[in-house]
Amino acid sequence: MNSRDIAPALPLQPRPQHQHSDGLKFNRHVPAGGYAWWYIDALSDDGKLGLTLIIFVGSVFSPYYAWARRRGSAEALNHCSFNIALYGEGPHRWAMTERPGKNVVREENSLTIGPSSIFFNGKTVEIRLDEISTPWPRRLRGSIRFTPTTRCERSFPLDSAGLHRWAPFAPRGRIEVQLDQPDLKWQGEAYFDSNFGDEPIEHGFASWTWSRASLPDGTVVLYDFNPRAAPPGSLALQFDSRGGVKTLELPPVTPLPRTGWRIDRRTRADGGDARVLLTLEDGPFYSRSLLETRLLGQKTTAFHESLSLDRFSSAWVQCLLPFRMPRASG
Repeated sequence: MNSRDIAPALPLQPRPQHQHSDGLKFNRHVPAGGYAWWYIDALSDDGKLGLTLIIFVGSVFSPYYAWARRRGSAEALNHCSFNIALYGEGPHRWAMTERPGKNVVREENSLTIGPSSIFFNGKTVEIRLDEISTPWPRRLRGSIRFTPTTRCERSFPLDSAGLHRWAPFAPRGRIEVQLDQPDLKWQGEAYFDSNFGDEPIEHGFASWTWSRASLPDGTVVLYDFNPRAAPPGSLALQFDSRGGVKTLELPPVTPLPRTGWRIDRRTRADGGDARVLLTLEDGPFYSRSLLETRLLGQKTTAFHESLSLDRFSSAWVQCLLPFRMPRASG
């Protein structure tokens, strides 16, 4: 990323032409070359443990999917995975095994990819995990339960053509983690959203940054994105406990230290008051961090990500990725 990656608010910020969301809908149509993902992040009540879970149909960061697209039309269903990462003072794990379409079962309220699955019964989201971590092969097995405390029935376009959309399904919720391998049990606050695209994500964007922070009176989500075919854009939204959403005045851009892979990190915070508490993921094209930040006059902790799709598209990065993202043959 560079100095043009994050720009002041545009007149169309926050692209408020929202649509009614159709919920999780795990069997939604994903076109060839497109993607759908469902994302959860969470921190334990004592702040010592955390996780992220991303479930992909058309795995946007898969080198196998990228190589298939270069050869011609690539079916999203043939590139699916559960990505689970554990952070904090407990055992660390990171797993993301890609699986072909014959190992995928999709219904409106459930999705099974290999031995792992997610099911929404209308009130809670039940997740069963059975994965192998990388780079050291260790079992990651157990269950996660997510219960929304705030629901949002809207989705938002991230580009002017509406090819890339974001749906904050549950800006706030409670999570129960019960893993057998490793032995880990905790509860905490969590967030659940989803993203969908009708084309490869790197076709639509050069980069973006994103963060979400919980405040006593709602959840704040900040997006700054650099589209390929349009000026940079921004979102600054607050979700209240009733599912209502309002646009916020954009806080000023606040620089953060670069990662070890020289990925730029920036956020927005009141008075520039933000710092990196912990770098959770430091990769050649992506970083995930925990920030201490100030929003709406209140100090809080935020999950933050920086994504460089120019880096992702480079040949040398594509050659590195299979070491962290193996593909199952059957």
